[in-house]
Amino acid sequence: MLPKNRRPTPPGEILRYEFLEPLGMTQLQLATAIGITRVRINEIILGKRSITPDTAFRLAQYFNTTPNFWLGLQMDVDMWDTLQRNAGVYKKIPSAKKHPASAPC
Repeated sequence: MLPKNRRPTPPGEILRYEFLEPLGMTQLQLATAIGITRVRINEIILGKRSITPDTAFRLAQYFNTTPNFWLGLQMDVDMWDTLQRNAGVYKKIPSAKKHPASAPC
């Protein structure tokens, strides 16, 4: 569920503050351990890059989490951002009273 009054915490912030800092680990150390570039990790932490399925699998394996954990964090941010950009458009879309496929034959 998306928060109503604030943007969800980006996955890069979770990665930095909940995983790297408590472990005393650098971005380079993580990147090397999971086989990606330090730039990729840095861009995720700065919010300039999204968590991809590939990155989610790598982080999940390394930190003993699940890929869905990382992708869920990313999806929440993406959905929040999309809703903020398009809320007016979405409000103009009418609600279907009854779906035509469910009408009796």
